[in-house]
Amino acid sequence: MAAAAAAALPFKKNYRSSQALQQFYAGGPFAVSSDGSFIACNCGDSIKIVDSSNASLRSSIDCGSDTITALSLSPDGKLLFSAGHSRQIRVWDLSTSTCLRSWKGHDGPVMSMACHVSGGLLATGGADRKVMVWDVDGGFCTHFFKGHDGVVSTVLFHPDSNRSLLFSGSDDGTIRVWDLLAKKCASTLRGHDSTVTSLAFSEDGLTLLATGRDKVVSLWDLRNYACKKTIPMYEVLESVCVIHSGTVLASQLGLDDQLKVTKESAQNIHFITVGERGILRIWKSEGSVCLFKQEHSDVTVISDEDDSRSGFTAAVMLPLDQGLLCVTADQQFLFYYPEKHPEGMFSLTLCRRLVGYNEEIVDMKFLGEEENFLAVATNLEQVRVYELASMSCSYVLAGHTETVLCLDTCISSSGRTLIVTGSKDNSVRLWDSESRHCIGVGVGHMGAVGAVAFSRKRQDFFVSGSSDRTLKVWSLDGISEDGVDSTNLKAKAVVAAHDKDINSVAVAPNDSLVCSGSQDRTACVWRLPDLVSVVVLKGHKRGIWSVEFSPVDQCVLTASGDKTVKIWAISDGSCLKTFEGHVSSVLRASFLTRGTQFVSCGADGLVKLWTVRTNECIATYDQHSDKVWALAVGKKTEMLATGGSDAVVNLWYDSTASDKEDAFHKEEEGVLKGQELENAVSDADYTKAIELALELRRPHKLFELFSELCRLVVYYF
Repeated sequence: MAAAAAAALPFKKNYRSSQALQQFYAGGPFAVSSDGSFIACNCGDSIKIVDSSNASLRSSIDCGSDTITALSLSPDGKLLFSAGHSRQIRVWDLSTSTCLRSWKGHDGPVMSMACHVSGGLLATGGADRKVMVWDVDGGFCTHFFKGHDGVVSTVLFHPDSNRSLLFSGSDDGTIRVWDLLAKKCASTLRGHDSTVTSLAFSEDGLTLLATGRDKVVSLWDLRNYACKKTIPMYEVLESVCVIHSGTVLASQLGLDDQLKVTKESAQNIHFITVGERGILRIWKSEGSVCLFKQEHSDVTVISDEDDSRSGFTAAVMLPLDQGLLCVTADQQFLFYYPEKHPEGMFSLTLCRRLVGYNEEIVDMKFLGEEENFLAVATNLEQVRVYELASMSCSYVLAGHTETVLCLDTCISSSGRTLIVTGSKDNSVRLWDSESRHCIGVGVGHMGAVGAVAFSRKRQDFFVSGSSDRTLKVWSLDGISEDGVDSTNLKAKAVVAAHDKDINSVAVAPNDSLVCSGSQDRTACVWRLPDLVSVVVLKGHKRGIWSVEFSPVDQCVLTASGDKTVKIWAISDGSCLKTFEGHVSSVLRASFLTRGTQFVSCGADGLVKLWTVRTNECIATYDQHSDKVWALAVGKKTEMLATGGSDAVVNLWYDSTASDKEDAFHKEEEGVLKGQELENAVSDADYTKAIELALELRRPHKLFELFSELCRLVVYYF
């Protein structure tokens, strides 16, 4: 049967990878380009320049061991300014990722920076309580200001280049206005009792808006530096953004008539605030009225017991009317765009979610009829579902109270796309991907659920394995048809399956058998639906991490901590084949090409492609820097996805056909070049002939050409 399948499907000889998900933001400073096309992000000791549409990496700037504390971009987006704990201020050319110049000036880390609208001046605020202004081209200090009693948390130039003013906010709760022409403090604005986190200007430039961790927004008249109004927000605020007239946001809110720049505009300012609650709110300054408030937060809830920040940490109005960008405490970039619904209701729709850091990836599966989504479980209580085309996180499944350890997906008989997850909270949950709701919860395991698998044929049950050493079969009967209501799932069968933790479970293609792999070094095959033992597979010297049934033959594939992969006969439990090649534990293995090939990955960071008949490893890939815990295989395309401890997800595409075509074109080109070489020799064009011989790597032909040249030299001279 396998031989017939091999004849029908050509062997895969090579895969090509593309890095789909990787860490690009570790929290802290970031900067958005003037056209909104890319974002410069702090990523530990490096700066990542990522495309804002899909988080693909444009370039990476190595900052050595310096931890980045402040970033800013020039108005034309060609220069990047950075500063870190080393107190070094650097100017980077983004076209070459090289440092053009650097200098030191502060006595402590630079905590904030801003570039002037002209691009010629850079303002920095430091932990040394100083504010300094620098000439970008010369790298020298043009202004030096002292006066704050705390860390300078934010600096901002006045948007009107004719008004030479610089504003700085500090941990001491004050805002200072610096006159760049007079080189002195024009005014000190005292209206906050805590750190000033954000500054913004009204559209006419006559009003300054400031937010602080004292849970208020203050509005200041820049003609006399008097506080016009203080609006209580009842949450710690991190950012304020002013809504300008003529934008889609103003239009959808119906504010254009009110926001026209007239004498009344200074009295009525519309702005957005974000903070610790993770809720977007739109305000009108006149009357301190909240015009819009999100019903539900899009921010992932972090169950930390410490006082670390949660919710939103920053917000930026995107240029060219592209909407609003909000940054969360768990390193996500949320892109919002205003929408007005037919019934007249206004909303800010989350149109894109880029995840800056995924933690360790423990499991993932392709999702949907066309397999254009990827469900990923990381060291979090949630499952993130990514759209493969844009690698944007489409949605998050939240409900577990502990880390999600495993997941599986299927298309039910009714056409619904379902996801099942197992967690350290000892429960399993069933999700409807369309409604994005939990539609079933199964409790009963006494330990963490480390393995789940849907039925392969009828899709009317799933199996779970746990650290309590039991195997359970759960029925899908009675689940909600509307995809919203949650039901209590019932276990149809339970068995004490192993002597140690169960790491993996798999269901046979015809739903008649289930296999479980355990740390007790055995894999057991059970008959469904009553979980009657069929055979025990013994032979591995370490725990078994992965099990899978062959799609065509009566055999099981197992991957083990003893660095081997084995294929077993179900009929008598004998080991048919052993595959050696990994230098560390093999964590996942899965069949390809109708059971004639398989792919494996392990703790050595390697991904290997094997041919079953010959026991040969035909390709090895080293695209991960740490353990590869997760492996997903597309049922239709046999595209691969791998992920692991390095927080990287790689997508792999079968390149066998394209490689063959490239080899053919290369051979064809070689034949043409060879003929060109012979023509050059015939024409006695030795210069061209030598160049072609070098290009074609023909040393013997080179020897003949040089010999002929030497003979001609001797003959003529």
